[in-house]
Amino acid sequence: MNRLWKWLLAGTLVLPIATSTSNAEAPVGISELNGAEAAVSAIASTSTYRKTYVVDLARWGITKDGTKAAETTRGINNALVWASSQGFTTTTLPTGTYLIDKNSRINMVSNMTFKLDDKTVIQKEKNGKERYETLYIGYGITNVKLQGGIYRGDKNTHDYSKKDNKYTAGTHESGYGIMTEGAENLSVEGIKAEYFTGDGMVIGGKGTLVKDIYASHFESGSFDAAGKRNVDKNSIRTKVPIPFTNPIFLNEQTFEVTNNINLPRTFDIYFYKSDNTFLTSIKNASVQKILQIPTGAAKFHLVFKKTVTAGTYVEVWNKTVSKNIVVKDSEFAFNRRQGITIGGGDQVQILNNVFHDMKGIAPQSGIDIEGGFGENGHRNTNIKIKDNEFYNNAAYDLILYDGWNAIVEGNHFASKGVIGLAVSPPFTGAVVRNNHFDGTRIVAYHDVTFIDNRMNDSYTFFEGPNVKIEKMTFTDSILAISSSTPFGVTATDITMYNNKKQESAVSVWKKPVRLSNVTIHGETKLNTIVGGVEDGSIFDNLQLLGHSGAGLPRGTYNNCVFESAQGNKRELVATSAGNYVFNGCKIKSDLTGLYLDNKASNFTVKDSTFEITGNSPAISVQAAKKVDLQNNSITANNLTQLTVPMIKLNDYWKRTERHDILAAAISGNQITTNIAAIGISTIYAGVGAPPYTVTNNSLKKAKLELKKNDVAAKNTLQ
Repeated sequence: MNRLWKWLLAGTLVLPIATSTSNAEAPVGISELNGAEAAVSAIASTSTYRKTYVVDLARWGITKDGTKAAETTRGINNALVWASSQGFTTTTLPTGTYLIDKNSRINMVSNMTFKLDDKTVIQKEKNGKERYETLYIGYGITNVKLQGGIYRGDKNTHDYSKKDNKYTAGTHESGYGIMTEGAENLSVEGIKAEYFTGDGMVIGGKGTLVKDIYASHFESGSFDAAGKRNVDKNSIRTKVPIPFTNPIFLNEQTFEVTNNINLPRTFDIYFYKSDNTFLTSIKNASVQKILQIPTGAAKFHLVFKKTVTAGTYVEVWNKTVSKNIVVKDSEFAFNRRQGITIGGGDQVQILNNVFHDMKGIAPQSGIDIEGGFGENGHRNTNIKIKDNEFYNNAAYDLILYDGWNAIVEGNHFASKGVIGLAVSPPFTGAVVRNNHFDGTRIVAYHDVTFIDNRMNDSYTFFEGPNVKIEKMTFTDSILAISSSTPFGVTATDITMYNNKKQESAVSVWKKPVRLSNVTIHGETKLNTIVGGVEDGSIFDNLQLLGHSGAGLPRGTYNNCVFESAQGNKRELVATSAGNYVFNGCKIKSDLTGLYLDNKASNFTVKDSTFEITGNSPAISVQAAKKVDLQNNSITANNLTQLTVPMIKLNDYWKRTERHDILAAAISGNQITTNIAAIGISTIYAGVGAPPYTVTNNSLKKAKLELKKNDVAAKNTLQ
């Protein structure tokens, strides 16, 4: 017997298969050939070994003309199982349309590529179900690739009037194209998933309820350091240990304690071997945290700090998410709910896909990372959303609803007028970089870092805490911040371009913020900056270049540059109650440089430069608790009216009203005018105005116009 024949009998040889352009079944394993002659012939025909099975449609009762859904679905599943058993690693269908049974689905097998060409359609049969899957990759299935093909739902023919049972919502939002539940090592490449009543794809987890623990399962007491029962009137413990006998623990070595009622969120846990020998303990464990089963542990007890057992309840679960998932170079379109839901995934990458035209039922998004973790769902961790295109989605492009650690990079969010990115409070640890928000909004609540992004024709909502915006470019857009905690939002190296399209450029509210190196070019429709932020904000190197006026939020402005647009009709005004400091700023304006007006405010302007190009004051103070003007340089070389004061405390028409500037110190300023205008005016401060201090000022051509009771000393007039 020759060596080849020995291999054939042993079943260890995978035959080489000749390349064929026909849709007929390609040569398969030895059991499908007619003896050794066929095997030798196949080997002789090519030296290339292949493991691809082109399904013989007739053999499996499959039709490719969009008919016979039940037979076709059953046949595809049988063919996949057979191909796997024969050692094939790729299964492909001839070009056609394959109707998938409304009561069934394609069930993928492990270690298999399901490869389709671009014209092949996997079509879900018309139905009235609230939930269905078209292709399913379940728990325990690993190493799967879906390559090519069109997965199409029945959205346009679906019967939305029925219910799966009387307890369901009747929303028909759970018709899925591709679904995973606890699968591992999945690659989806070059597919289309469209027209589903729910989502084109769901990446999900498998939840296994291990034990319900009711009040009757607890007793008073705890355990000592050796794992022995002891008396403890301030604690309750499980009466009998909870075993790790659920079949899920044959493969999974983690569990969690959750859904606690009338119990604290923290507890102690004591592990034991199968012979009841104490193994180890964990102190102050927390509900909804993944707990590792120690090696050798067969059972465990729980202890809660609680004096009574009445009304208590808690559950023990295993939650297994889908792991190592890659979806790339694919298209998700015209689905009723969304393109992809990540509802329980770890190490998930969504790369270079297109998401468009999601419309029909909330949330109507391209991608939604939402495992319902806070509602006994699944956790999402380590997600990458990179280089994807989003457009024409009805409400959102991308939602980071719950989970930990996401990178959102290089995406084009272009569903005009909707939310391009939403980061909800349950999500932690997102990095968002180098994305283009093209007519789409950003809503981000906390724990997000934005780096090198750009936005046009839209606006943001940043709440914090721990929101950082770095190196972002805005065009005709609004940077809106409503910080929930002091300095919960920071922004650095921001560049903004305005073409008088939107009302403002920067809007800050609620708690103090810190903005550094923000440069704003051009005019908005109204004030360039607005806000009602609390005291304490810091604005470093803020530049308003060609601005159209601003309602400046209270805070400290260091090294700011304010240059008004030519023909601008609105001034820079500071009118909120609180503390304003302008330190080392440069202000150029045809109108009043700074307009200060609130009798509950302290205004400080020091070491700043004013260039006034029209017939207006550099600083006009209408009301203040205290105003302090120190060491500023003021130049006005285009005055045509002698009555214009450079520093003005109140106006002529308020001279007979009670004073509302309670204290003022004007010292060390240099004032230069082209005509003999008024350098400093206090005479209209109002009835009962106290003495103001005017000292050490240098005036060139300009003159003083002071009240009789002012303290004036060492001022020089040239």
